[in-house]
Amino acid sequence: MRDDTWLQTRFDQIWNLFFPDVEKKNVFVRWKGRWKNKFGHIKKTNGRTEIAINSLFRDPRVPEDIIKLTMAHEIVHYMHGFHSHLPRQHSHPHAHGVVDRELINKGFGYAIKNEKKWVKETWWNLYKELQPEKAQKLQQRRLERRLMPRRGFLKLWFS
Repeated sequence: MRDDTWLQTRFDQIWNLFFPDVEKKNVFVRWKGRWKNKFGHIKKTNGRTEIAINSLFRDPRVPEDIIKLTMAHEIVHYMHGFHSHLPRQHSHPHAHGVVDRELINKGFGYAIKNEKKWVKETWWNLYKELQPEKAQKLQQRRLERRLMPRRGFLKLWFS
């Protein structure tokens, strides 16, 4: 079962195996949010660094590699000085593909490829299944936008 203990154990394993040279100071991981387009985030709260992983990933149909890659991705931000005590190494967290490069150097290249394929082939349908009411609202909004006349359209039509 993917509970808080499971998440913390995996997080510690990822950190110890792939980032042993990065000083871990006041960092905690938690399940948070039910996002469609965001797998995780990192932020500072009350002097501590929070790494949040999408709560929808508790579902066993989400491959464990996706969760591990998400944690590693956020740890890379931490090691680059974003929301951590470490000096900032870049002006933007994803500048020039630094996160993917770092993940590839750490051995996550296979996971990045698998993630892209999984998102394209599985995630969107799984999200609709896990969040049917939100998916329905998004679809309704898209339909309304398509049916809504564009600005200036009526003006041109009737002039």
